[in-house]
Amino acid sequence: MPIVVRIDVELAKRKMSVGEFAERVGITPANVAVLKNGRAKAIRFSTLEAICEVLGCQPGDLLEWVEE
Repeated sequence: MPIVVRIDVELAKRKMSVGEFAERVGITPANVAVLKNGRAKAIRFSTLEAICEVLGCQPGDLLEWVEE
């Protein structure tokens, strides 16, 4: 998949656990794992907005396109 989700990098910068992050965003830890591991096929803009709000970042900080 050429789109890489960099949530793990942003969580590490903030020393935030997956559990705390999931609770604050309003998604399950299992769904955070799906995003982190590149298995997600889509993300709702409302979820992306909540993630950016919790992490204090921009969508471009979380998503990166890489050539296969």
